[in-house]
Amino acid sequence: MTLRVSAAAAVLAATALLGLAPQAVAAPVPQPVPQPEAATTEHRAAAGRAAGAPDTLATLSRFFAREGKVSLTAAQPRIEGEAVPVNHLSPDFVAGRPGASVARLEFLASQAVSSDGQRAALWTARTENGWQVVNIATGDDEFRYARLGAAKLPGGTVFREPQIDAWYVAGGGRVLPLDEDGVRAVGGGGTTLGAYRARVAEAYGDKLPGSAYAERGAAGGYAEAGADADAVPDAVSAAAEGAQVPWTAGAAVLVLGGLAAAAVRRSRRRVGARA
Repeated sequence: MTLRVSAAAAVLAATALLGLAPQAVAAPVPQPVPQPEAATTEHRAAAGRAAGAPDTLATLSRFFAREGKVSLTAAQPRIEGEAVPVNHLSPDFVAGRPGASVARLEFLASQAVSSDGQRAALWTARTENGWQVVNIATGDDEFRYARLGAAKLPGGTVFREPQIDAWYVAGGGRVLPLDEDGVRAVGGGGTTLGAYRARVAEAYGDKLPGSAYAERGAAGGYAEAGADADAVPDAVSAAAEGAQVPWTAGAAVLVLGGLAAAAVRRSRRRVGARA
C-alpha cells in the first residue's frame, strides 16, 4: 500500500524541506486544469523540459539530501529517459458513460536519479502556467509498472486504481493485475473489462465527483487548508483502514499546486508482477 503525505502535511513538509518561512494557513488550492487525453510527443518534451529545469534540479538536490544520505552538493541529480504517461481509473468509466476509457491521463512522470543511486518520480501536469512539476515522490513505481505492463500485454493501457493502490494493464477486453493489490482485486488471471467495471461501480459509484459524498468534503480524504498535519488522513491511508475513498480530479495539481510546495516524501512497498 502506498503511504502519502496528506495535502496539509505536504505543505508543511515542503516548507521545511525548501527552507520557506512557516505559514499559519496553507496557500489557496488552485482549481485543476484538465489534462490532455493522451501524452503526445510535444507533451513529453514539455514535461522533460520542466523536469530538467535548473530550479527543479536544485529542488531535487534538497530532496535527495533531506535525510543525510548524500550531501546537498554531492547529490547531482539527473533525469533519465523520457517522461511516461501515468493513467488512473477514470470516473467516467466508473459512472458507465458510453465510450469511456477505463483510465485517463493524470500526469507525466520523469525519473530522477541522484549520484548515490536514490530514485524519485517527478510528476508533471498541465497547469495554468503550462507544464510544471507538481510533486516529487520517492521510488520508481511509475516506470517499473509501465515496463511490466508493456511486457505482460503489449499495447495495453497501464493504469492505477489509486483508492487501493492497485496497478493493472488493460487491453482486448481484459484487465490484468501488475501487483499484489491488483491480484487481490481481480485475481491472478485478471478479469473482463465488464466485470472490472461492475466491481469499481459498486465500490465507487456513489462517491464520484458531484456526489453527496464529495459535496460533504469527503472526496479524496483531504482536510481543508490549515488543518493539523498529523490529523489529516490521505486517500490511501483511509482505504487501508477499510473506507471507500474516491479520487479528486487532477489530484496532483489540487494537492500541491506547483514546485514551491512540491517536494514531499512517499514510502512505497516494492512488489513484482504476478501471473
